[in-house]
Amino acid sequence: MKLPHPIPYQGSKRNLADQIMRFYPDDVGRLVEPFAGSAAMTIASAFYCKANHFIINDVNKPLIQLWDCIINDPKAIIKRYHEIWHGQLGIEEEYYYQIRDKFNETQKPEFLLFLLAKCVKAAVRYNSQGGFNQSPDKRRLGRNPQMLRDDILRVSHLLKGKTEIYSIDYADMLDLAASNDLIYMDPPYQGTGVNGGFNYAGNIEFDRFVISLLELNRKNISYILSYDGRTGNKTFGNPLPDDLGLTKIEINAGRSSQATLLNRNEITYEAVFLSPALTAKLDWQKVTGKQIRQTDLFVAYG
Repeated sequence: MKLPHPIPYQGSKRNLADQIMRFYPDDVGRLVEPFAGSAAMTIASAFYCKANHFIINDVNKPLIQLWDCIINDPKAIIKRYHEIWHGQLGIEEEYYYQIRDKFNETQKPEFLLFLLAKCVKAAVRYNSQGGFNQSPDKRRLGRNPQMLRDDILRVSHLLKGKTEIYSIDYADMLDLAASNDLIYMDPPYQGTGVNGGFNYAGNIEFDRFVISLLELNRKNISYILSYDGRTGNKTFGNPLPDDLGLTKIEINAGRSSQATLLNRNEITYEAVFLSPALTAKLDWQKVTGKQIRQTDLFVAYG
């Protein structure tokens, strides 16, 4: 059975979740996602029983309101999406822009869900004023209501009663982490800011982020960070400081779609970094018998 994913978006770790979960310790108390976005790792972790409690957080308040609806009031958001989706028939492009205007005015989660389901390449964009400004994919109507209904109900079943939902600054969320938590972080690519991906509608200042990681290290808290990657010889993201003591792992994410369009056969590698506390736990588990498979992974120690 496929993992349910009611919120599609470009850059989701949905297809890499099984490889990332190989680096979970045995004793996860809560899984915390400070940059939740589509909450791909939370959903996968619940589906495969890797954790029993979850925290999802994102500074994008309408997105978090949408997650609250999906998890805690699924039938209501299903009904609203069904009505909005059917309202487009015959006037698809004009209707999309009407819904986009309504969302920018009201910030209602049902409008956001429709936009996420229908915008170009699920690549959400905001303008400098914080308004949703991505265009519609004119080739399709957006996610079929029946298929989306099934995904929403399945996610609600997985997460209801087990999930805390926040919309606060990531640093404040990290301050709430406990020693038996596992934090998974997938911050937006550097330079995206307000005009970048929807999973974080703000900007991340590099030095401030590094300080937050140092504080997690001081508290001996385990975390996994999806931070950069490479396609061919091109690397994305500023290098993280060596004194963080992170273990870098490259995950084979398959052929680059952009390179394929340019007639280049190049493989994309997504990088994840394991914190010192997590690496120590995994080393201990190896000693006590747990095998950490690294098929298709290349490990380099920082």
